[in-house]
Order: sequence, then C-alpha cells, then structure tokens
Amino acid sequence: MTPAIDLLKKAKAEYQVHSYEHDPKSVSYGLEAAEKLGLDLARVFKTLLACTEKNELLVAVVPVAGSLDLKALAQAAGAKKIDMADPAAAQRATGYLVGGISPLGQKKRLRTFIDESARGFPTIHVSAGRRGLEVELAAETLAQHTAARFAPIGR
Repeated sequence: MTPAIDLLKKAKAEYQVHSYEHDPKSVSYGLEAAEKLGLDLARVFKTLLACTEKNELLVAVVPVAGSLDLKALAQAAGAKKIDMADPAAAQRATGYLVGGISPLGQKKRLRTFIDESARGFPTIHVSAGRRGLEVELAAETLAQHTAARFAPIGR
C-alpha cells in the first residue's frame, strides 16, 4: 500500500480507504477526489506544505474547497512569515508526489496543523499517499498520528 496506510494499520487505528480512477488532466486533486467519490467538499482536506522564514517546512491540512491562510498558519506556528513550499522540497521531505501528499507516514516528521473545521465532522478524508487514493478517519485520529495541532488556518 502506502506509508500512510501502513502507519494506520500498524497503529490499529480506525480508518477506511477509498480509491478512484485519477485523471492526469485534473487541475485540483482534492476537488477531483470529492467529485469522483461523491463526497461533501467540506469533509475533504488537502495537504499543503509551507515554509517559514527559517526554512522550516510545515504541513497544513485544510478543506479542498477553500485555501490556506498563510498569516493564520504563521501565527499558529509562531513564525514571522510563511510562504508555500517549493514542490520539489515538499516531495523530498514527505516522500510523496505532489497531488498525493498525505499528512500521514511522511519521511520526515514535520510540524502539522489541521484546520479546526475538521473537528465538526465525524470523519474527514485526506490523501492516502497516492493520487486516486483517499483515507477516511476521525480528525482526532489524524491529529494523534501526525502530532498535529488544530488551528483556524483555512479560508
């Protein structure tokens, strides 16, 4: 499978895997997942990587229908300034390809922040580590296995 699923399996966490046929022409991987799996957009979250002024990579998990509020992430992380991470750096640090980056099972343990809206659902969906593969789990389970903090980082 993927490192994300292996981690959940090993931890005996409650989760469910959903797969769909990924279209290489798709512009938004998260929106594609929601559409092909017939999911509520508010429950599907994308994994983004950002970089602080000190070159620390951070993981941000936000709803696919919205965007990441960089100022809010900077505040949550105690950073002065944050920009989106270089895609190549994101891939090197996580071990996943862009479009299939999971917050779970990354090569390096990075500080992770989950938008607080995730707590409003019994389960949410995040990438399982490959395009066309999503994992459904409780937001608290995701936070536990990524050592994440909840913060209002989405818009």
